[in-house]
Amino acid sequence: MSEVSAAETVAEAGEGPKPVRIGLLGRGTVGAAFADLLAERADAVEAATGRRPELAGVLTRGEGDFDEILGRSDLVVELMGGTEPAREYAIAAMRAGRPFVTANKQLLAQHGDELFGVARESRVQLRFEAAVAAVIPIVRTIQEGFAATEIDKVYGIVNGTTNFILSEMASTGAGYEETLAQAQELGYAEADPTDDVSGADAAAKMAILARLAFHTPVTLSEVSYEGIEAIRPDDLAFAKELGLSLKLLGVAERRGATLSVRVFPCFLYSGHPLAPIEGAFNAVMIQAPAINEVTLSGPGAGGLQTASAVLGDVVSILAGDAPVHETRVELPIVADVPSSFYLHLEVADRPGVLARIATVLGEHDVSVKSVVQHGIGDDARLVMVLHECLESRFALAVEALNQLGEMRGPARSIHVIEEQF
Repeated sequence: MSEVSAAETVAEAGEGPKPVRIGLLGRGTVGAAFADLLAERADAVEAATGRRPELAGVLTRGEGDFDEILGRSDLVVELMGGTEPAREYAIAAMRAGRPFVTANKQLLAQHGDELFGVARESRVQLRFEAAVAAVIPIVRTIQEGFAATEIDKVYGIVNGTTNFILSEMASTGAGYEETLAQAQELGYAEADPTDDVSGADAAAKMAILARLAFHTPVTLSEVSYEGIEAIRPDDLAFAKELGLSLKLLGVAERRGATLSVRVFPCFLYSGHPLAPIEGAFNAVMIQAPAINEVTLSGPGAGGLQTASAVLGDVVSILAGDAPVHETRVELPIVADVPSSFYLHLEVADRPGVLARIATVLGEHDVSVKSVVQHGIGDDARLVMVLHECLESRFALAVEALNQLGEMRGPARSIHVIEEQF
């Protein structure tokens, strides 16, 4: 079956444009929101594309048959989640000539090579704007707006749940568990928030963005990530004294002939464009020599917001063809990269302790940018911001610090972005 085209009409004279029939896989929170939005915005879609969308059928766990829905559909939208049978359905739909729209980040992060390959072979569109940052059009911007631009770096806040939790912890002084419970009550966090708070959700999104931005295959297994579960209120309180705010950051960047793709909690200075992004909002920055930098921000969570991005993909398909993603180069993924760090040390306040700590750091070529001391005696704490160094070198320095007799507990560290604008 040929690609859906806005110009396609029925052959009989006098009849209006042929409607586009959409098969919907999944009708949970986002699927139900999409079905409602599709009906509500059908007139606007028809006015913009010349085709009126209508549901051809809905597949849920309790109703519908995939093969029957596929046979009645011109286009398939997958909002069921999980990797199976979503992968099977995606391949079957595209091989049958149906454009495929998904919001399934794990599906793309784990099976992107296979899915993009089938899309190219079948000459159909595979759209997935809603898989990353919900309503923010970051995928379309990279894939189409900057298609001919050599991008150096894509990074930002791509998980609204963790951004809400960290924002609330910073503003209220509440602990992680208390704030997570609040996020769940407000609907910002799932009953099982593991993927969000561990960084896995953001890692899947960064795998997708890295693949698009650098035209190289990147899978979820190649993205290193850490979450926010260990963040404590005193880290955020000390950070305020140092002029820092905390975000869970996803970073994909060229490093010579290699690529680094990571997710980690990170302190930003107040002058950074991502520092003021609060609550359940996302923001993504694109850096390239030709454009300097571009920042896109907006709501990063919610069924209606995600459904809106899915509908945007449907409209793009109806409006005409778009280039299918292709791998141009394979960049090796590098894990050990330079970074600055916040370092929190609980120490016994004895003569010479600061000098011994400085000596250990110096032996590992780690230098101190700023330091704050709180408390005395057995309640003494040293909080430092360190200059950029290789992460492996810093890890060895922390290991050595933890062996000092003056340490009253393991050192805690968080990445710091020194870049200011």
